[in-house]
Amino acid sequence: MPEFVTFCRNVFVPVTNICRNECGYCTFRRSPDDPESKLMTREEVISLLTDGKKAGCTEVLFTFGEYAEEVPGYRELLSETGFSSTLEYVSDLCRTAIDIGLLPHTNAGVLNYTELETLKPLNASMGLMLETTADLSAHNNSPGKDPTTRLKTISYAGELRIPFTTGILVGIGETLDDRINSLQSIAELHEKHGHIQEVIIQNFMPKANTPMADYPSPSDEEMMQTVLIASEILPQDVIIQVAPNLTDPYILMQCGACDLGGISPTTIDWINPEANWPDIKKLMQMVRGTPLRERLPIYPKYIKNGWYSDQLKDLILSLSDEEGYRKV
Repeated sequence: MPEFVTFCRNVFVPVTNICRNECGYCTFRRSPDDPESKLMTREEVISLLTDGKKAGCTEVLFTFGEYAEEVPGYRELLSETGFSSTLEYVSDLCRTAIDIGLLPHTNAGVLNYTELETLKPLNASMGLMLETTADLSAHNNSPGKDPTTRLKTISYAGELRIPFTTGILVGIGETLDDRINSLQSIAELHEKHGHIQEVIIQNFMPKANTPMADYPSPSDEEMMQTVLIASEILPQDVIIQVAPNLTDPYILMQCGACDLGGISPTTIDWINPEANWPDIKKLMQMVRGTPLRERLPIYPKYIKNGWYSDQLKDLILSLSDEEGYRKV
C-alpha cells in the first residue's frame, strides 16, 4: 500500500464537444448540427474558472474535441469567438486562467510539435490518453486514434519537456497483450524523455445509445491485473492514477495505484457525466484511512526541476509547499 495517495482539485472546462473522431464508446462528441453541440464562450469559461478558484481549485482542465476545424460548420462557430483557430482560442483561455490564479492543463487530442510548443509556456502540464496501441473497431472513423499518431504527440511533448499525462483505456476490445504493449510503449517514451508524470489506468464504462452500449465493463480482477502489470512495466518515478468516480480505488491502491486524479468540487466529469465525483470526505472514506495529499497539476519532481515557464513561475511557487505539493 502507498504511504499516501494524491489528488488534485480542479475545474473541468469542456471548451467544445465538436470532434473529428467518432469513437464507438463516446457520448461527449457532437457535430455542429447537433442541438447539444457546444463551443463555450469566453464569458462562460470565465464563470467556471471563477467558481473553481473560489472553491479552492488549483487546476483548470481544458478539454476539447480533437481538430474540430476539420468538422464542417465548426469554423463558423469559432469565428464568433473572434479567434481564427482553436489553438489561438485555448491559448487565450490559458492566459485568462493564469490571471485568475489557476494552472492550466490542456488535453486537446493529437497535436503537432508546433502546437505543443505554442501551448507549453501556458500550461503547467498537458495530456493525451494513448488508450491502446491496438487497431480496434472501436476507433473506426477516428483518425486521431491511430496509435502511431498518438505516440508521436506524446514523444513531441517529451522533446519539449512538458510534464505529461497519458494512460490506457481498459475494456474497449483490446487483449492482455495489447495492454502490455501499450504500457511498454509509454515506458519507452518516458525512459527516453523523462516527461511522463502519471499514467491513468481507466476502465471502460458502457454508455447508452453508443455502438458499444452492450460491451461489458472490465471486472475488478482485470483492473487489478492491469494495475499490477503497469507497476511492473512503468519506471518507478511514473505515478499510476485511477479514477475514483469510475472504480473502487482502494483495491487498485493495493496493486500499485497512488493517485486519484483531478477531483472537481464545481463541475461534473464531462466524459463520464453519469459518474459523480466523490467529495473530499467521501474520498477519505474510499481510501480507508490512507492519508490524502493534495498536489498541483504539475508533480513535485517537475517543480523541483524547473519544468515550467516564466509565465507560470510565480503562480506555481505561490501554490506549492517546500516539497512541491499543494501548500496548506
